Amino acid sequence: MPQLSVIVYGPNAQGHLTELLDSLEAHPLSDAEVVVAAVGDWARETAEAHAPDTVVVPLPDGTTDAAARAAGAARATGRWLHFVHAKDGLPAGAPRLIAERAAELDDSVDVLLLDHLTTTWQAAARPSRDGRFLAAVGRAALPLDEAVDLLRLTPLLGNRALRREFWAAHEERLTTDDEPRAARAALLCAGRVACLNQVAYENRELRPESLPPLAPEDRFELVERYESLMPLARDRRAPRVVLYDLMMRDLVRTFAGENLPDEVAREFFRRASLAAVRWRPERHEHPAGVEGVRHALLEEGAYTKYRAFQAANRARRAARKAVRARKRQVGAKLREQQYRRALSRPVDADLAVFAAYWERGVACNPAAIAAKLAELAPHIHPVWVVSKDNTALLPPGTDHVVPGTRRYWEVLATAKYLVNNVNFPNAVVKRPDAIHLQTHHGTPLKRMGLDQIEHPAAAKGLDFDALLARIDRWDYSVSANSHSTRMWERAYPARYTSLDHGYPRNDVFYTSGADTVRAARARLGIAPGKTAVLYAPTHRDYEAGFTPRLDLAELADRLGEDTVLLVRAHYFYGGATSPLTGLRRSGRLIDVSSYDPVEELCLAADALVTDYSSIMFDYANLDRPIVVYADDWETYRTTRGVYFDLMTDHPGQVARTQEELTEIFRSGAWRDETAAKARTAFRRRFCEYDDGRAAERVVRRVFLGEPEDALPPVLPIEDRTPAPTPEEATA
Repeated sequence: MPQLSVIVYGPNAQGHLTELLDSLEAHPLSDAEVVVAAVGDWARETAEAHAPDTVVVPLPDGTTDAAARAAGAARATGRWLHFVHAKDGLPAGAPRLIAERAAELDDSVDVLLLDHLTTTWQAAARPSRDGRFLAAVGRAALPLDEAVDLLRLTPLLGNRALRREFWAAHEERLTTDDEPRAARAALLCAGRVACLNQVAYENRELRPESLPPLAPEDRFELVERYESLMPLARDRRAPRVVLYDLMMRDLVRTFAGENLPDEVAREFFRRASLAAVRWRPERHEHPAGVEGVRHALLEEGAYTKYRAFQAANRARRAARKAVRARKRQVGAKLREQQYRRALSRPVDADLAVFAAYWERGVACNPAAIAAKLAELAPHIHPVWVVSKDNTALLPPGTDHVVPGTRRYWEVLATAKYLVNNVNFPNAVVKRPDAIHLQTHHGTPLKRMGLDQIEHPAAAKGLDFDALLARIDRWDYSVSANSHSTRMWERAYPARYTSLDHGYPRNDVFYTSGADTVRAARARLGIAPGKTAVLYAPTHRDYEAGFTPRLDLAELADRLGEDTVLLVRAHYFYGGATSPLTGLRRSGRLIDVSSYDPVEELCLAADALVTDYSSIMFDYANLDRPIVVYADDWETYRTTRGVYFDLMTDHPGQVARTQEELTEIFRSGAWRDETAAKARTAFRRRFCEYDDGRAAERVVRRVFLGEPEDALPPVLPIEDRTPAPTPEEATA
């Protein structure tokens, strides 16, 4: 019996079945089977072209989705079933992720929930908002009543796998052409549910104009959906409340958003009102504000009052919108006039504007350059662009401006030097006498700039014409290695000069001594003799925020009392009942998510665990062990795009599962000869120009105008001495 049956069902809508089956064939999995319930001749012919690896169940044109799912399930032999519509897709490696997670679950678990992407006919790969709900549950298998927010997940059958015996027991209830109804019914019928907080499904929304039109009366099916679901939660307070809230939200939105004929609208309102009253939980309170008024009017069945309330709201919104638009127009015009007047003033040769990470504060390469500038050219005055929320975090005495203010536009207009590790706003004008220095903020593994055109999930609607206009303002581009130089030239094609000088922020890895390393560890509370492992995963464009990809409590337990985990991320396992609470109190886990600068964390750590973050290129300067945890490499590579194969050109050991990661540390492989050889090759390639004098070279070249051949030469890598390791620092 295979662990998983992937059941593809439906017609070959707009040819998408072809690419779906091609992707499955390109990543075969021994513990999964593919069953295609092919509706119509085109789907059958497409599926048969992938035989014998694909089991084909031919079905006549017009077979409903529900009937096709049932036919596919009847031929499936897997322990778990994953229903995939023929129009949709599966990210590379998704069946493997599902099968591996399913293999961990016993037969008390009936439903496995997954994260997903949504693509449309207009754009590709929009991440879902489901990640936070999946992350809240983590790896536990729970009854729905203990994780009721899972009812709020996007109601797709594709973002959940069902245990085959569970499907057989509830097939009649789950066999419906109303997919959201079937998806939520599966949760309400399940004994226990589990989660896989990784993207394992692509929901493709077809253009509505390409589909058969809905009749106005079809909207009644929404009421019928909830009339069939609510009885499943009748005696379960928590699921009933959440389901009722979802019902009211959907009923109100449909009534407000659909331009229904009056006769149909009245009937929809009547049915919705009856459902709202019939299923309202005891002591249930209306939401606050306008939404609460809508709910009350719906329950009252007051159609005429609701329409009047709706008309009044529309009038108020239109009036407020007009006032806001007018204020924006006046404000924008005033700012533009101020900026234009400032542009007529002479350029101030002793003024430099610095910014980093979208106005976050004093950080990264700009901060290192500013520090060296104060040493070598103190006559040049630095002004930092910092958002209002971050001004309180600035070092004392930092001269700064807040975006949008009058002085902000004045300094941008008159400064000779503009330094940023991202880009200045589109409205900034490049003056002939001004110098724009782009420092970047990492070595590129993932695709950047124009190379994102082929990866819309990463681009997220990026205006490439505006991007080209921004890079045309650059005079200089800082690079840490030849790889970066070549990739910047490809991703950001313009006439700037590449400064192959190294990353200024990495100078600290060569200029710091034992006292600096000891002080960094003391500030973090790392006890002497402990091994500190910095865990710093990157952001996924296809996930909603950061969620831990490791069971940190288990990892800490397996690594033992002498290991401290430094976890750098946005948040993790919140709440007083977290299994990590005790680890934090014992000092075995330290949350360094908001700790700056990150270079200090690197100095304090004995080893780095990361996935695809550019921190690996910086940390390699220290010549300390690096372990890559690449549990979703295929998905990341496909959705984000990469410049090289990290599984081949890695900086040490590579783990694909948590068990492998644990074994790498327990066995000592994290710092063995194989890891050291891989790190040496990685350092030669990606730490090419970093030797501790990058900031000096940049300041002398850009701000002091010294010629290239007069700059301090880059030391050969074998002649460099990185900061001492924590072990060396305490010897």
